[in-house]
Amino acid sequence: MTDKERKGRLGEDYTADFLIKKGCKIIARNYRKPCGEIDILAESGDKLLIVEVKTRKANSLVSGVEAVGYRKKGRIIAAAECYFADNGLELQPRYDIAEVTVTSGDEPRIIDFKYYKDAFDTTGYETQF
Repeated sequence: MTDKERKGRLGEDYTADFLIKKGCKIIARNYRKPCGEIDILAESGDKLLIVEVKTRKANSLVSGVEAVGYRKKGRIIAAAECYFADNGLELQPRYDIAEVTVTSGDEPRIIDFKYYKDAFDTTGYETQF
């Protein structure tokens, strides 16, 4: 596993644990289709949380939220549409972003975590920034 993959996995694991502690049920991780990928799918009440996790080293030039551009959002939305079509769910989608900041080095540690609920809608437009 590369350094980048290790840091990404750390961020995704931390986010999944965060969601579980908030009472969510993790349905899938790293759901992939040709049109896009979703890091975490979780159920919370009548919502299906579609979570993009961005893990960054401290002092990165671009924040995790800024790294989820319009094109990336489109791919996430397309993958979510495939998931709903494949699974026939009656839940409402909610697009969230988790921003995880880690230390550099061989043994990365999480030094900051921000979770943005309802970060964008099905058109890809930001809803809270």
